[in-house]
Amino acid sequence: MKRIALLTTILVIAGAAHAQSPSGFKVQTRYSIAGTDGWDYINVDSDARRIYVSHAVRVNVLNADTGAPLGTIEDTPGVHGIALAPSSGHGFTSNGKENKVSMFSTADLSLIKKIEVGKGPDGIYYDPGTDRVFTNNHGSHDISVIDATKGELLGTVAVGGDGEGAGLGKDGLIYVALEDKSEICAFDPKTLEVKRHIPLDGITAPTGLAIDRKNDRIFVGGHNKTAQVLDVPTAKVLASFATGSGTDAAGWDAKDGLAFISNGEGNITVIQEKSPTEFVALDPIQTQQSAKTMTFDNKTGKILLPAATIVITPAADPSQKPKKSITEGTFAVLVVGK
Repeated sequence: MKRIALLTTILVIAGAAHAQSPSGFKVQTRYSIAGTDGWDYINVDSDARRIYVSHAVRVNVLNADTGAPLGTIEDTPGVHGIALAPSSGHGFTSNGKENKVSMFSTADLSLIKKIEVGKGPDGIYYDPGTDRVFTNNHGSHDISVIDATKGELLGTVAVGGDGEGAGLGKDGLIYVALEDKSEICAFDPKTLEVKRHIPLDGITAPTGLAIDRKNDRIFVGGHNKTAQVLDVPTAKVLASFATGSGTDAAGWDAKDGLAFISNGEGNITVIQEKSPTEFVALDPIQTQQSAKTMTFDNKTGKILLPAATIVITPAADPSQKPKKSITEGTFAVLVVGK
C-alpha cells in the first residue's frame, strides 16, 4: 500500500446499484493531527483505547475516545503500518524506506530495537495464536515473520507477490490479498508454508480484505471498483458489489454482521451479511476525499480513517508529475459511527 496520494475524481456516493437501506453511519467528529506529511495505515487498540496513525517518519498516538495526543513513535522512515502484540506489550512499525521494523514498548512508546526484514515492508499485522508479527514486503515480494516477544526474525513466507489486506481464517490460515497478482494467498502462520492460491475473477489489484471467521467468508475489494464475498472452503463467489474508487482497506463488524470497505474517493462501501448466503449493500457512508485507509474499533463500533486536504499544483514542465501538498491544519482522523 503506497502512502496517500491525491485522488482527483469528484466525490461520488458509490455502492451497489440499488442499496437496500441506510447504513446509519456518519462522520461524528475529527481528531486533528499537526503536520503536512503523508500517511498510510491506521490501527486501534480497542482495550487500551489508543489510536496509532502512520505519519511518514513517525507514528502519532491518540486517545481513542477524545483524540488527545498521547505521544509519538519517532524515527520510522516511510512508515506504512502498525501492529500490536498485547500479550507482550510490544508494538511494531513497518518502515518502508529502511527495510526495517521498529519494535517499541506500548507502555511508554520507547524504541526497543530495529529488525531487518525484506525489501519495502508495507502492511504489518499480528497473529495472537502464534505470537508472531508479519510484514508484507513489496520490494522482495514476500512476507517476513517476527517473534513478537523476542523481536527476532523467524523466517520468510514465499507468497511471490505484494501483500495488502490480510486476515485470519477459521481454518487457522492467514489470507492475504496480493495486489500485483489479483489473487488471495493463504499460508500457515506456524509452518510458514503457502497452502492456497485463490485467483480472483472480476477483481483487479485487490487491497482491502476482511474475514468473517464464524461463517467462513472473505470480503475483498480491488482497484477496479468491485468487491466480492467468497466462501473460504470452495473459493466460490457468493456476491459481488460495486465500490468507490481508490479502495485500500476493509474491516469486519462481527456483532452486526457488517463489512466495511474504505474508498479514497470519499466513501465507505457497506455490505450486510443477512445470512451466510445472503448479502446486501447498504447506503455508502460519505467520508472525505483521501480517506482510503481505515480501522474498526470493536469496542465502540466506530470506524477510524485518516484524511487531509491535498492540493495539486501542475508542474511547469508538462512531462513532469504535478506537485502534491497537504494543507496545514487539515490532517485528521475521521471518527465514523451511528
